[in-house]
Amino acid sequence: MPPTRFIDIPGVRIACDLAGQGSDLVLLHGGLLDRRMWDAQFSFFAANHRAIRYDVRSAGESETTPSTQPFTHHEDLRHFLSALNISRVSLVGHSNYAIALDFTIAYPDLVEKLVLVSPGLRGYEFRDPWVGTKFTMMLGALQQRNLDEAVEVFLTMWVDGPTRTPAQVDSLVRERVRDMVTHALPMSRLAPNCNGLEPPAASRLSEVRVPTLIVLGSEDAPDIHAMGELMRDRIARSTLVKIQDVGHTLVMEKPDEFNRVVEDFLEAGSDWTCP
Repeated sequence: MPPTRFIDIPGVRIACDLAGQGSDLVLLHGGLLDRRMWDAQFSFFAANHRAIRYDVRSAGESETTPSTQPFTHHEDLRHFLSALNISRVSLVGHSNYAIALDFTIAYPDLVEKLVLVSPGLRGYEFRDPWVGTKFTMMLGALQQRNLDEAVEVFLTMWVDGPTRTPAQVDSLVRERVRDMVTHALPMSRLAPNCNGLEPPAASRLSEVRVPTLIVLGSEDAPDIHAMGELMRDRIARSTLVKIQDVGHTLVMEKPDEFNRVVEDFLEAGSDWTCP
């Protein structure tokens, strides 16, 4: 594993890893996680690409300046790529920060290919009560300063999913996510005012013109499936792949299957379809 590098951008000193040669590929972690979620992907993709993963503002090892000023993760990504002199990149983005999608809409000429994993979508109104109920429980635990309970509710939402019990999920995956979320929840208070693209991406999906792969886990929440299917329907050059018997953190549950699907997409022409 290469040594951690630090890149200074406004408001944060970004911790990142770079390895390999070839076309640039950035792995963007999900909310309240960090770049360690890509441990099973980073070396794999570095075999054929220059693989890059980083901790966003208020996550992992990144050094965030405490601030109440608004910011956006996709503009942080723009500063980060500029600091590395990267002019064109493929993005693999996970979950609810929706950084990869927002960035692709904001800077279409900078993106080669786009992979959206268990994707979030700003401007989409959640309809299924399951996530809303769990989210309220998590906020309640945080208000009571019960970090352990808040983290466990997060695991129920975004590792187990609505159809599985904790006993049905790889315990190592749960504990790895527990470690990341336990670290991230207190750090998230350093820069709380995160905004997204305006107007939000939910009304702008037709602006995405690059080849796009959407990857869902069969046991994820219904609203995540609805968002992924909406993207599939409204992004002209998109394909949706569903990996069976996994939830929201599918990249950690079935890394080999995920890696093969994504690498096939990255190496194929623009008319790629899943076999």
